[in-house]
Amino acid sequence: MIRLEYFERSDFKQLIDWIDSASFLLQWGGPGFEYPLDRRQLHQYLEGTNHAGAERLVYKVIEEETGNTIGHISLGMIDRKNRTARIGKVLVGDKDTRGRGIGGKIIKGILQIAFEDLHLYRVNLGVFDFNASAIACYEKAGFTKERYLKDARKLGDVYWSMWEMSVFESEWRGKNTNLS
Repeated sequence: MIRLEYFERSDFKQLIDWIDSASFLLQWGGPGFEYPLDRRQLHQYLEGTNHAGAERLVYKVIEEETGNTIGHISLGMIDRKNRTARIGKVLVGDKDTRGRGIGGKIIKGILQIAFEDLHLYRVNLGVFDFNASAIACYEKAGFTKERYLKDARKLGDVYWSMWEMSVFESEWRGKNTNLS
């Protein structure tokens, strides 16, 4: 099992250590970060987060059995009026925990926060089209592909395309009927 706790300055080194290439940084952080990831960028990332009414909530993922931090996720662009938000910065950082379904548990946890705690209506995300395991994980959680963005990001001389995906509260609840 895992739990989500607010990401803090004391977690910076672990995240920096996980982001070991420009391509991995683009996959994790999008165009808002530059390689190498550093403390200055993470300080900016955390500004104004993790409080009541914040537009972005940033979490570390804790493996309950060991107490170790094994990943990261954020819920940003929180619009309480329209009841929408965007998942980003999804990372199973500890390589020893990959391939064990941790990504699905992280998505389940963030959607529970979005729909149960924040009472949102719709949550979306973007995922690169070559990341088949992430796409499968998101589809299993109830996300559907909405729009294909060809050549949406550039790394060096190569362009990457991506899918925009979303899930609505009613769809999520239908897949999670055991929740209140």
